Formats: sequence, C-alpha cells, structure tokens
Amino acid sequence: MVPDIGLYLLADGMGGARAGEMASRLAVETVAEVVRDSWHRDPQVLLRAVEEANRRVLEASNSDPQLEGMGTTLVAVLEVADELAIASVGDSRAYLLDDSGFRTITEDQTWVHEVGRPLGLDEESLRNHPMRHVLTMAIGVGGALSIHYYMIRLNPSALLLLCSDGLHGVIEPSAIEAVLRDNKSGHDGLEFKCHALVDAAKEAGGPDNVTCVLLRGSTTGPPPTDHNN
Repeated sequence: MVPDIGLYLLADGMGGARAGEMASRLAVETVAEVVRDSWHRDPQVLLRAVEEANRRVLEASNSDPQLEGMGTTLVAVLEVADELAIASVGDSRAYLLDDSGFRTITEDQTWVHEVGRPLGLDEESLRNHPMRHVLTMAIGVGGALSIHYYMIRLNPSALLLLCSDGLHGVIEPSAIEAVLRDNKSGHDGLEFKCHALVDAAKEAGGPDNVTCVLLRGSTTGPPPTDHNN
C-alpha cells in the first residue's frame, strides 16, 4: 500500500518462490514509482504504470535464466478525485460490498473464465478441470498486455477487498461476504476482517499464499489494512 499517494496494490507472483517474489515486488515498486513521479494522477497514469511494470518484469526475466518465466498477477487501485480507478491483470480480484450488495468488480483473465465457461462447461467440471489454474494474462510474461480497467465510487459505508486466488479460489463468495458483513462487537475492524478471511482460507485447506487488502469508504474510518500469509 502507498496511501500517501492514494495507491493500493496487490500482486501474486508465479514462477517459483524466488522468481514469484521478485516479479510481484518489482511490479508493485514500479507502479508506485510511476504514479508517484507523475505530475497529474489520473486513470491513464495508472494504466501506464501497469504497462511499465510489465516491461520491467519481462526485462528482468529475460536477463536472468534463473528468473525465466516469472510473472505476477496485479490489482492496482488509485484514488482519482472522488472515484477509484482499478486496473487488473490475471486472476487476483477486487470485490465491493456496499448498499447495492456484494459483487466482484474485476474479471479473471483465466482459461476457466475466458474459454471454459463460454464452452458451456458446468461449474463442477470447471472446478476439477486440468486447465483451471491457467492464466491467459499476467504481468511479465509477454510484450502485449491486456489490462482490465474499471472506475467506481466508494461510498462511506462501503468495503473494497483486493485478494489473491489463495482466498477466492478456496472459499465461496458467500463466505467472503459473511466475513465482511460481520459487524458484531470487535468484528468491524479491517485488520480483524483480513485475519478472518486468511484463517477461513487456511481452514479450507488453501494451498496457496493468501493475500488481501481491505479499504473502507469512510475518510474518517480506520485506514486500509493489508494481510499476507
């Protein structure tokens, strides 16, 4: 997170432990650098920052045989006036909980979403399909990058969740929603909710790293919280 410039980032690296960590860190640092160095921060700046992150991760991968094939997913959120610009690559997601309900903002760039479902495969088949973990797009795996882009308003009572597939790939959206809605005494803090989401994924046998970033719409509420386990 880089809250001083209104920027919030989540990246989930791939290509082995060292390579994945390198890719995700380089992508996050690059986006933050480009946004911070920009005189005028608008949605186009965010898109350019993500494109530069792709270029740098790809360059690093090509220059070191031990990093060959590394890449990362990325969800980036930038405050633009009274709106949020969201850019996503891969299958890390943004969820929104507000007065209209709970919904997914981003669209996965995966074989399941872009090929399997259009072919008419049912959800049970997709959950067990050998291609279910295949990404169709990621930062650092090719020169041509497709970025999904969204603009939303975050109402004062709303919650915006960014998470890796270590969370959404293990527990159902209804379970995520239940944690976010739990406002019983002591359960309304962002840090508590992040820990609860991570614990739920681990209890469900989640094999992946679980990363989440949670933002509250109110400018007077607790600051955004992130958790990685």
